[in-house]
Amino acid sequence: MTRVSLASAEPAIALGALDGRYRSAVSGLVDHLSEAALNRNRIHVEVEWFIHLCQEQVLPGLPVLAQQQCAGLRDIVETFGSEEIAELAAIEAETVHDVKAVEYFIARRLDALSLGNLAPLVHFACTSEDINNLAYAVGIRDAVSSVWEPAARQTLHSLTTLAEDAAATPMLSRTHGQPATPTTLGKEIAVFVHRLNRQLDRIGKQEFLGKINGATGTYAAHLAAAPDVDWPSVAKSFVEHLGLTFNPLTTQIESHDYQAELYADIARFNRILHGLCVDIWSYISIGFFRQIPVAGATGSSTMPHKVNPIRFENAEANLEISNALLDSLGSTLVESRWQRDLTDSSGQRNIGTALGHSVLALNNVTKGLKQLDVAEETIAADLDSNWEVLGEAIQTVMRAEAVAGVDGMENPYERLKELTRGRRVDAEKLKDFVAGLGLSAAAEERLKNLTPSGYTGLAATLAQQYGAA
Repeated sequence: MTRVSLASAEPAIALGALDGRYRSAVSGLVDHLSEAALNRNRIHVEVEWFIHLCQEQVLPGLPVLAQQQCAGLRDIVETFGSEEIAELAAIEAETVHDVKAVEYFIARRLDALSLGNLAPLVHFACTSEDINNLAYAVGIRDAVSSVWEPAARQTLHSLTTLAEDAAATPMLSRTHGQPATPTTLGKEIAVFVHRLNRQLDRIGKQEFLGKINGATGTYAAHLAAAPDVDWPSVAKSFVEHLGLTFNPLTTQIESHDYQAELYADIARFNRILHGLCVDIWSYISIGFFRQIPVAGATGSSTMPHKVNPIRFENAEANLEISNALLDSLGSTLVESRWQRDLTDSSGQRNIGTALGHSVLALNNVTKGLKQLDVAEETIAADLDSNWEVLGEAIQTVMRAEAVAGVDGMENPYERLKELTRGRRVDAEKLKDFVAGLGLSAAAEERLKNLTPSGYTGLAATLAQQYGAA
């Protein structure tokens, strides 16, 4: 019996997880970084260039377009849907060139706008990369601002809420995995909030560069056709009209340095978030967080008691995949053989995938955070079983007493090391030790009243001050 071919099934089955299992989480990126979105953005750039040349009357004989004609041209972009995608694909099948197909697609629509005589103006003096670099810049900018960044801010909002709610919840620190000076749970979460916010600020200031200067960046064709025109000024005003930053000096391609900068910042954000996932997972494993069971969900196919931290595990994997792609793009796109090679063309088609895995991870972290409950009694019990961490406080107070002239405060660190290193010390033993030191009355009173849960310094204040998104 011949096995049914899944490749020929209808509707078509997605090969990748983002277009299959996780489609709903990342579908917003389709409007900006899919192949269809790239073509729509190409049409957008071509249409705006056409309008720009006319309205600025850059070439002799060009008319100023009527308002209805401008609107009609822009409608080509706004109405670009399933039928138009199919039509463009049919044209490309003949041209075997994606940008040339866009040119013909637009030219077909000019007669209806009484602009058929201006068909030669479509793609005027442009090389494909004049259109592509601008189309990608618009798509990347909009994908980051309208899809990735809102997902990041939603995650930060949930993280901020946790930091604020747990700002004053005492918790034993574990430096090198060993009991250390107590902190608060909220302060440790606030560290991640603060770090992620810095990266978001950097990403928000990112420039998106563009150029429209011809086949090798020299304006040669432009000047051949209209030698009296200040083409760099025309190009600059057009690129800025698209909401981009003008790159005045390029080869055939825009150099993509801004993309490498952006991907490095997003990758760094991803890595910080990955660290958060590892920490949260670890806190869950030692019982500091309880996971709120989802009704009807199964944690294990054989162990019915389990509630697995799958949201954070899923996020870790997707952040790693996202960063593998972002790192590859960042290193590949900044290089081009001489004036142009096509490695960037293949690479850039994976931008949506790179951002998609990051968006999916953000979605999982946000959901995971909402399913956490702080197990304060477990955290408190952990603190109460580690009184030896107060050794730091005692030896530091002894140092201060010595400076103040109190006798008997010699070798404070060594004495506490002998008492506590590698040993469990309970409250009674520590208080007896403090009572025998000969401290000033005020210092002895402070230390006698000190507990592990009270030894958190400014952690709560820091959490509240810096844990806001």
